[in-house]
Amino acid sequence: MYICHFVIASDMEKPLEVEIILTCEHAANVVPEKYARLFEGKQDVLHSHRGWDPGALELAVLLSAGLNVPLYTYPYTRLLIEPNRSLGHPKLYSEFSKILTRHDKNELIQRYYIPYREKIKSEISKRIKCNVCILHISIHTFTPVLGGIIRNVDIGILYDPARKEERNYSGILKRVLKKKLPGTNIKMNQPYKGISDGFTTALRKCFTETNYLGIELEINQKLLLNNTDELSGVIVSSVKEIFQS
Repeated sequence: MYICHFVIASDMEKPLEVEIILTCEHAANVVPEKYARLFEGKQDVLHSHRGWDPGALELAVLLSAGLNVPLYTYPYTRLLIEPNRSLGHPKLYSEFSKILTRHDKNELIQRYYIPYREKIKSEISKRIKCNVCILHISIHTFTPVLGGIIRNVDIGILYDPARKEERNYSGILKRVLKKKLPGTNIKMNQPYKGISDGFTTALRKCFTETNYLGIELEINQKLLLNNTDELSGVIVSSVKEIFQS
């Protein structure tokens, strides 16, 4: 694991030891065989941005190798059960899976949803007990056009503005990325809000801001066209530039 020391706030008395973990909630569009019937004739949807985040897994794997940090991935389509939404959220199930019985939905929760989330939560808790702060970077991509509207964002850095450490780290990351990627439109809390329902939002409720930083990195899929290796290299070098070994 890549361990580094980072002074998150200038008024801190000593550097804060930080360990980085990566997650990718929309890494794949795989459907377990038991539920294949739900998606018969729907391969076009499964292979669209609705079924997964194209390019996210490839980018996350490169970042994990470049930073030498652990990566946790959810290996099934979000259209079965959405790992980046809380239980009870109206979009936890898609139009394809919401027709399932209560029993089947509970099976999805117990077999797929909870194990993924609890494994990561458990790993974070374990590392925090070793007196380190976890920087959790959740890797996502987004479609360049949604509802016929072109999205004027290349890279989005999502965080909770009420959390000082997340705000500071996100600001530094944006400045470093802008320096390395001139002309790239990098936005804070776009194209989504960092406090909207999601995995990082849920984890903030479990851990304090002194031991957990949750950042979502949203990459416009157009940037990844034949450019994933180069972009991952820039992100890796940016993170390493911020942190001091």
